[in-house]
Amino acid sequence: MSQYVKSLRMKANPLAGLGAGVWLVIVLVPLYILVTTSLRTQDEALGGNPLSWPRTLTLSNYKLVLDSGFWGFLVNNVLVTAFTVAVVVVLCVPVAYVVVRSAGRWADFAFRIFLLGLAIPAPVTIVPLYVIIGKMGLYDSLPAIILPTAAFAMPVTLLILVGSMRDISEELYEAMALDGAGQARILMQLVVPLSRSGLSTVAVFTALNAWNGFIFPLILTQSDNERVLTTGLYTLSSQYGVNIPATLAAVVLSGIPMFVAYLLARKALISGLMGVGGK
Repeated sequence: MSQYVKSLRMKANPLAGLGAGVWLVIVLVPLYILVTTSLRTQDEALGGNPLSWPRTLTLSNYKLVLDSGFWGFLVNNVLVTAFTVAVVVVLCVPVAYVVVRSAGRWADFAFRIFLLGLAIPAPVTIVPLYVIIGKMGLYDSLPAIILPTAAFAMPVTLLILVGSMRDISEELYEAMALDGAGQARILMQLVVPLSRSGLSTVAVFTALNAWNGFIFPLILTQSDNERVLTTGLYTLSSQYGVNIPATLAAVVLSGIPMFVAYLLARKALISGLMGVGGK
């Protein structure tokens, strides 16, 4: 054991450690300024040193944000995120299973077509999306945000799920088939349980994208009742354009739910992404 620890010490890379330390400072300093400024008074935020500790800690900025429609934005954001994740998982799991288990070329061709979506940026599709959503009668509704967000999450979701399902051994499939299981039973009782890391990864990845989405909510909705956190923050920043602490308090509040979700699922997220480069 001691030799193993010694070998690890001999492989230590000081330059990598220095780089990691610099990167950590670059990340933590803006977060420190974000949180401490949200706890300052307006006068101190405009005239004080942003790196100093606040002379007077105040929660009035958070109260102002919470009293300005923040809870409505939060509820809409939760609904958009939950339904987007549900749509992506329900549709992509059987598609990934067919891609992995099918021997025909059409499945591989369909998979490659799906992957083309990785090369298409969302902003270039906004005009046709606007027309399609309008024709469907969904403009200014939450489904107008959910459907395109789910569509753009599917390519990377399939990539991750296919990589995860290909790690399941052929012997397990054969054992289930000998037991008389059909394709639906194999999918639900074998593939889904053994693809937990991949499913967790796509759920977290899709949730992050849906939670932080801005273009689709901005273009495809307009009423206050359909605003999500990102467009709500945009409105609040306009409303409190000179109130820097209130704006940053809104940013802190909007980031807390996803930060908690990331902490809870970070291991599954990393393990699932590592599996992308599998077979």
